[in-house]
Amino acid sequence: MSVTSRVLLVKRPIKNGKSSLYLRYSPAIFLKDKMKRVYKESLGIYVYDKPKTDKERAYNVKMMTRAEGILACRTESIINEQFGFLDKSKMKGDFLEYYRNLAEGKPSNSKWWGSYQHFEKFIHGKCSFEELDVDVAKKFGEYLMTATSVRRPGVAMHTNTKASYFSTFRAVLKRAYRDRLLKENINDYLDKIEYVETKREYLTLEELKRLDATPCDIPVLRRAAIFSCFTGLRVSDIIQLEWKHIVKAPDGGWCMRIRTEKTETEATLPISEEALSYCGKRKKEGKVFEDFARGMLNAPLKRWLKRAGITKHITFHCFRHTFATLQLAMGTDLYTVSKMLTHRFISTTQIYADIMDNEKRKSANAISLK
Repeated sequence: MSVTSRVLLVKRPIKNGKSSLYLRYSPAIFLKDKMKRVYKESLGIYVYDKPKTDKERAYNVKMMTRAEGILACRTESIINEQFGFLDKSKMKGDFLEYYRNLAEGKPSNSKWWGSYQHFEKFIHGKCSFEELDVDVAKKFGEYLMTATSVRRPGVAMHTNTKASYFSTFRAVLKRAYRDRLLKENINDYLDKIEYVETKREYLTLEELKRLDATPCDIPVLRRAAIFSCFTGLRVSDIIQLEWKHIVKAPDGGWCMRIRTEKTETEATLPISEEALSYCGKRKKEGKVFEDFARGMLNAPLKRWLKRAGITKHITFHCFRHTFATLQLAMGTDLYTVSKMLTHRFISTTQIYADIMDNEKRKSANAISLK
């Protein structure tokens, strides 16, 4: 059984007839924010050793009262940590700051930032853990159902975007409860916003060949797009892909060793010589698709598709769909395609198999004597 630390308020003489106040822990405590054990903690408070005036005596009383308050809070926190009780001082902490810290390091256009920005707007920029309860969480879900885009005011959000934002919010609640910052698991009382099935557009092999043969105003856009069709990489991973990630495989071929940005999955993915040719001349270091940026994914991409005579609504992410659909059409099994796409669950990949079933039905009806 672990021993609960004792906390003592101690004076340490300094100069000019004053003493500094600090807390001494016995045994030492582990501070998670600093990731180290400490035996003492300076309070940044000093008192007069021998107060001579009423003003100095009043000052000492005020400072000692403040120090004893900190002592009481530290003692309570240690007891709560020791026995698994909720720390009331932590519950008064800033939930928005906690939320924002979790979003730090994520891409500015990720669902984490989108979800955070909507919650910040919904809650008017202030919310403590203590104030966050089931009613607030449910009302946030209701808010999302009618909310418009933060980045594009007045533009309606897709249902799946709303579902993704609320799912992220629920993940934050789950983590806060696990960190003992919430008094109850709010998730148990929330219904998720259901995703709706959407049509996944993709290019046929003939369309892909036509697009490849069509000149593009931005050469790196063309190379990145066709590379995505060959590998199934997301745009975020293509932007981050560096030459050091492309290495020789034990079988003599080439492979990519990456950590996907969306799912943070580490994977080693084989690539063909033909796919590699779209990377351009190899360099010792740096980005493979240098100067490739998200700003190219709107008007420049649309112009290129139109020039190729492709009238489908194709986004860059559709090149990933193209990879999956063509792989299945060529006979690659679902499990292998799932691994190449770095899906966590094979059920996510199943949608492409369903697409192929529809294509088979079309082919079955293609021959008719009527």
